[in-house]
Amino acid sequence: MKVIKIKKSSILKILLLCVFTFTITKLTTSFGMQHYYNVDFSTGLVTASVLNVRSGPGTNYPVVAKVKKNEYIRVFAGVGSWYIVQVEGDYVGAVSQQYVKAIYPSTGGSGNSSGGNSSGGTSSGGGSSTNTSGLTADELEVFNLINQQRNQNGLASLKIDPEVQNVARIKAQDMVNNNYFSHTSPTYGSPFDMLKSFKVSYKTAGENIAGNSSNSAAVTAWMNSSGHRANILNSSFNYTGIGVVRGSQYGKIFVQMFIGK
Repeated sequence: MKVIKIKKSSILKILLLCVFTFTITKLTTSFGMQHYYNVDFSTGLVTASVLNVRSGPGTNYPVVAKVKKNEYIRVFAGVGSWYIVQVEGDYVGAVSQQYVKAIYPSTGGSGNSSGGNSSGGTSSGGGSSTNTSGLTADELEVFNLINQQRNQNGLASLKIDPEVQNVARIKAQDMVNNNYFSHTSPTYGSPFDMLKSFKVSYKTAGENIAGNSSNSAAVTAWMNSSGHRANILNSSFNYTGIGVVRGSQYGKIFVQMFIGK
C-alpha cells in the first residue's frame, strides 16, 4: 500500500484556500443588492390597522416605527414589493406596498385655496419689530411660542415676512385640500420650488410641518424632533411665515417656513 506524504506547508496552503473560498462565497451571498425604482406619487395613506416600518425591505428586518391606519406617510421610492418611506418622528424605513394607498394630486380647485388671505398687504420692515396684525389667533400663538424658544436659547426673534406668510398659508391650505402630509406638495413641489414660484428671494430657507389639535403641542413636537428643532434654532434664519389651517384628521395643519436674508 502506498503512503502519500504531504508537506505541512502544502496542508496549510490548502486550508487557507478553503477558508478564502468560503469567505468569498459568504460575502457574495450577504451583499446582494436590490434595485430601487421611482414611484409617481409622494404621499401614501396607511390602510392596515397598524403598519410596521422596518429598517429594510423585508419581514426579516427589525421594526423601527409603527404607523396607524389612515395616517399619511411620505413615499420616496419602491424596492421590490416595498416602499421606502418617511413617517412622523423623522423615521425612514420600508413598508409593504399592500398596506399603502397612493394619494395623487387633486385635479381641481386647489388654485383658489388661499382666497381670504390678507397678510401680504402689511409690511414687516427690516427693523427690530414686526407687524403681526395680519396673523390669525392660532398663527400668532405659534409665532410667539417659536420666538420664546429662540430667545431661551440666546437667539434673536424671527420677524414675519408677508410674502413668506402668504406662502405658508397657501401650503397649509393645500395640505388640507389635497389630503396629504408631506414637505413636497403635489401642487407646488418642494418648499424651495414653492418659494421660487411665488418670487420670494432668500439666501437660506427651511420648512416645518405638523398635524395637531393644539398649537402648543405642535411646537413641543417640533422641539422634540432634531430636524425641526434645528430649523427653529437656526441662527441664519431671521424671517418666517406661519400657516395654521383647521381641518384634516389631525384637527389643524401647521406650516412654518423660514428664510434668511
